[in-house]
This record gives sequence, structure tokens and C-alpha cells, in this order.
Amino acid sequence: MAKHDLDPNYLDPNYEPVVNHSDNTPFHQVLAARMQRRTVMKGSVGAALASVMGVGLAGCGSDSNDSTTSSNVTSTDLGFKAVATSTANEVVVPEGYSSQAFLPWGTPITGSYPDYKPDGTNTGAEQEQQMGMHHDGVHFFPIDQKAGGDSSTEGLLVMNHEYINQSALHANGATKASDNGGFRPADEVRKEIAAHGVSVVHIKRDTNGTWDIVFGSPFNRRITGNTEMDIRGPVRGYSKLITKYSPDATETRGTLNNCAMGPTPWGTYLAAEENWHGYFKHDSFDLPREQARHGVSGTSYKDDGVTVKPASTRYDWEFADSQEDQYVRFDVTPGAGSATDDYRNEANTYGYMVEIDPFTPESKPQKRTALGRFGHEGVIFAPVKEGEPVVCYSGDDSRFEYIYKFVSSKPYYAATAGGYLLDEGTLYVARFNEDGSGDWLPLDLDNAEFKAKVDTAVGTTVGDVAFAGFENQADVLLNTRLAADIAGATTMDRPEWGAVDPNSGQVYFTLTNNSNRGKDGYDGVNAANPNEINNTGHIIRWSEEGNDHTATSFDWDIFVFAGEQGTETVVDDEVIVSLTDDNIFNSPDGLWFDYNGRLWIQTDGSDAAPYQNNMMLAANPETREIKRFFVGPQGCEVTGVVSTPDVKTMFVNIQHPAANWPDASDPRPRDATVIVTRDDGGIVGA
Repeated sequence: MAKHDLDPNYLDPNYEPVVNHSDNTPFHQVLAARMQRRTVMKGSVGAALASVMGVGLAGCGSDSNDSTTSSNVTSTDLGFKAVATSTANEVVVPEGYSSQAFLPWGTPITGSYPDYKPDGTNTGAEQEQQMGMHHDGVHFFPIDQKAGGDSSTEGLLVMNHEYINQSALHANGATKASDNGGFRPADEVRKEIAAHGVSVVHIKRDTNGTWDIVFGSPFNRRITGNTEMDIRGPVRGYSKLITKYSPDATETRGTLNNCAMGPTPWGTYLAAEENWHGYFKHDSFDLPREQARHGVSGTSYKDDGVTVKPASTRYDWEFADSQEDQYVRFDVTPGAGSATDDYRNEANTYGYMVEIDPFTPESKPQKRTALGRFGHEGVIFAPVKEGEPVVCYSGDDSRFEYIYKFVSSKPYYAATAGGYLLDEGTLYVARFNEDGSGDWLPLDLDNAEFKAKVDTAVGTTVGDVAFAGFENQADVLLNTRLAADIAGATTMDRPEWGAVDPNSGQVYFTLTNNSNRGKDGYDGVNAANPNEINNTGHIIRWSEEGNDHTATSFDWDIFVFAGEQGTETVVDDEVIVSLTDDNIFNSPDGLWFDYNGRLWIQTDGSDAAPYQNNMMLAANPETREIKRFFVGPQGCEVTGVVSTPDVKTMFVNIQHPAANWPDASDPRPRDATVIVTRDDGGIVGA
């Protein structure tokens, strides 16, 4: 048993379990070794915080002598007055800006458009036609995008719904199985599954500047935890995905715990499946390795044969009183028959990026297995080039997990590009070296170096899993975390959202935090993570060799450390960033470059002083100037941001507000999208 299994919050949807117990070099040790040649800076509260990059990155104006055009510098300037931190139950934006809540949970968007009921009595069937809960990653697709247009007045707003607030979702809170003869009402379960997934909403701005739903549009759509989906890529048809629902392992139902996302170069939407493992129950300690490595629940956790506590799934959907397959499937305990008789492999159909075509409402979502199976936070594509491979990056949002890159086998051609490009290619995992260089390690059995590592690992315990080899490449992808352990990747502090600078091509990733840093049994403090419990996080970035995103090597540095006032980020003994009241922040999470090249940083951390409510900041990647632009209401996470192509309307998602927001008269807090505009109609952030 790992120490994290004793954590009383292990079923909290915001809790990121530690499931990686490999001996791979932790990122903090890499930084510590490099700090031996760097100056340690101290902030106003005595915390030793420093960047450790001694090698300038190509394309970074602040770290190199590369010339940058004045137009680029102008496009990334921050022309607003920073807002102060806030504890108010409202959205705060800069002077000269306005905000309004839009599309809150329960808003009718399709079907018979059933009205939201503040008393919580909407049925499961009605929730399937309404906005889901816990808005997260979001993207705006111009309505004329397929024709090469860039409308900023009409389009499809597509967003994820990560998880739910059970007490708010139902009239009297959720009925516990333990209080109801061992079962949960089936319609409660149906409603909870329906509140997950993705919403596609056709929206349009009128001549007065007001945005609204285009009611009756054929594009309006809900994808839920029960929507039929295809399995694509190398894992399609693999025996370990056979279920009663799909005996040939080519289909599954639903997508769950969708956090961040990524628009594809061909105009579709990829939804990430992050903490999906908490939805499945297994009545055994002897879990298949692909379930054990992801933390799928057993009957109890134990240490030296002592039962500690009974395990449970997040919402106990498997106990629905109808006992239909759509609910029973969340119990992945093997039955007496074969895999075609039960749902022992149901969990293996989750943990992927799910492609949705918003412009083809009759299309079936596709699970793209070549991108790997882990706790996907999202996906970000590098700029595409005609006749060259497609490249995308994804982080595994859990403590001590990894950053991945996929390079397609087939080249991109705009006229014919589609999801097939994501079905064949090479998945790499990142190793960050002490000298500021990095390597992409292929997770491919046809690669001699990786195959040798796999052969050496056979018969050993890897990441607390007894390893007996991989059956084939599908098995590698099904067990991506295990493969990354074997490859020798660098463990990271919760890699979440990524973003590619449209001007320099550099890749940025948030490393949100690691609350186990320095705890007994975990890695201790070091110069790059100086607090015994690292609650603040940082943002890393890198340049691919030759500015070629298909390259297998890169140079990296730290863009900024989060923290309190006085926290310093240092490059070559020079203080590059010193946080002030205008930009203190903690736990960077969401990350997005707008179409002009400003970097937007969203937080999901402590709302205690001095940070107060979670927020969104804007950064100039050339100068590293950072200003607080937006503060959310009480208890929320600020997550998901996108704008119209003209960058004059911004959409920001608010997840799990704690109090009655956005309508104080509503007894239930409601997740919602916030529309932000400049009062003079100008570019947001300029």
C-alpha cells in the first residue's frame, strides 16, 4: 500500500492520486543538480526560488539575442491595468472591460429544450438536453470555418464538463446506496452520467453585441457518459478491450472526466479523459496491471494483509437499482464466464483523447488510442506544415507523471486532413536532462533501444507492477504510464495544460503543484522546489531542436515560478520575474496563447491569503511581464479560455463555484461561461 491510499480525500474529484512509484529521476532532482551551478535567489518570505536555465532558448527574446520584430512585441504587450486579488462572489475584470455569465449548467440547448429547474427536479432525460456540469476546456469554431472563414460573430462553442456536484444536481442531494438497500435510484445515476461529457452550442452575436444560443440549430448537441463511441488506432480490436457491449473491442459508451481539450488543425475537437479511473470498481486486490497502475478501485486497500478501508467508486453508478448494462459496466470485476459476458475490460476503453466533429452532429465520437492511455489533461498541436507530420503534446495530470508527444506517420495535407492522422505514429515521452537539454523517448516496440529496456525490465517490479512484458504495441499504449516508466522518462509535478507560442514555436506546460513534495516516503526539498509541501507550481517551456517539432531533442527552461509576493525567477543570475501584488498566483493550470501571442494563465489552487479567489493572468512571453486580468467568484476554479478570431470576445469557464453564483437568487451554484469584452470594442488584453 502506498501512503497516498490513507489520504481521507482520495475520492475527492480534485484529488490527484500518486500512482507512479517507479524509480525514474524526479524533475526536482534534475533541477537540483543544475542548481549546483546557479545562484539561489530568496523571496521576501525567505523561500529559495530560482530558475536554473543557463542556456538561452532560440526564439525567446528575453533569453537570447535573437531579433524580434516590433509587430510581434506590440502584439503581445499587456495594455490593461492589473486587477487586485478578490474574495468577492463575483467576477472581477480590469477597468474598461465588462463580463457576463453565459450558458450556466442546466441551460437547455437541444431536443425539447427543457427548462432548468432551480429546485433540482430536472430528470436524467432532461439533463441529456441541457448544459452539463463543471465547465472546463472550451473552444470557439467560427461558423464558416469549414469554408476557410474566421467569423467572430457566429460559431460553435464546444466545451467539456469534467465532473459533478452531486448535492446541487439533485433535489435533496444524492441517494446513497448504503441508505437505500444497497442501490441508487437509476434516474439519479442517469442524470449524473448526463451531466458529464461535452456540449456543442451554436451561438451568435446580435447587432447590439449580445450573444445567444441559436435555438433549433442542428449543430446543438450533447455528448455524455453514455454516448456511443468508436475505438480507433492501434488498440482497436485488442482483446483487453473486449466487453459484453463490444465483443470485437471496436466500440464503447461514453466519455468521462473531460478536463482540457484541443482543437485539431482540420477543425474538430479533442476532449481529454483525465481522472476516469475513479469511476470503476473491482472486487479484487489482484488487479490487471493496466488497472492497478491507474488506481482503479478494489474492495479495500491493504498493507501487510491488514484491511485499511473499503474502496468505492466516485459516484457508485454500478449500484443503480435498474441494474441495466449501462450502469453495471462500472463494475469491472470479472465474472465466471469470458470477457464477452461482463465488463471486466470496460475501464480499458477509457483514458484517451476523444475526437468530436462539431460540424457533423450525426458523427460518432472517436477514441484516438495512438495518443496513449493515461490521465490526459488535454492536447495541444504544433503548427502544421503541408506535407509534414502532425505533432501534438499531452500532459498526464498526476503527481510524478509525464509529458508526451505524438508524431504522426502520415503527412498533413490540408485538402484531405482528418482524424486518421492520429491513428498511426510514434508516441514519445519526455526526459529533461540536467544540462538544459531534453530527449523524446519513443514508446515503440519496433525501436531497438526501447525494446531492450522492455526486455531488461521483464521479471522485475516497475511502478509497483510485476512486469512480464508487453504482448504487442497495443499493450504498450494501453499501459502508457508503465511504458514511460520503463523508457526512463522524467517524473513531473502534475503536468497539466500545454500551449505553443504562435510566434516562436516554443512549447509551454503548467506544472500545477505537488503536495507530496517532502512528505515522509516522498522526495524532499531542493532548490527548484524549496517548500516541503510544494503548493505553488511553475511553468516550464522548451524549444525543439532546429524549431522542428518532430525533433527528438530539445532545450528547456523555467518560464516562471508561482508563489507569493517576492518570489523570483532567475536566469543566468539575473532576476527575470519578481512577483508583486499585481501577479502573485499559485497552482497554474489552464494555459492558452491567443491569436496575437499573449499567454493566458489560469489557476486552480488555494484560495487562502494572499492569493484569495482563483484567477487568470496574462503574460508577455517576450518580456515575461505578467498581470492579473480576471478573478473568479468564491470557491471556483478558473479553467478553459478561448476567444473569437478577432480576439474581441473572450470566453472563460468557471467551474464548481462554492456559493450561489452567477444568480444570487438561485439556491444552487452553477458552473458557467463568462463572456469578457472591452467596453470600446477593442482587442482583449491589448
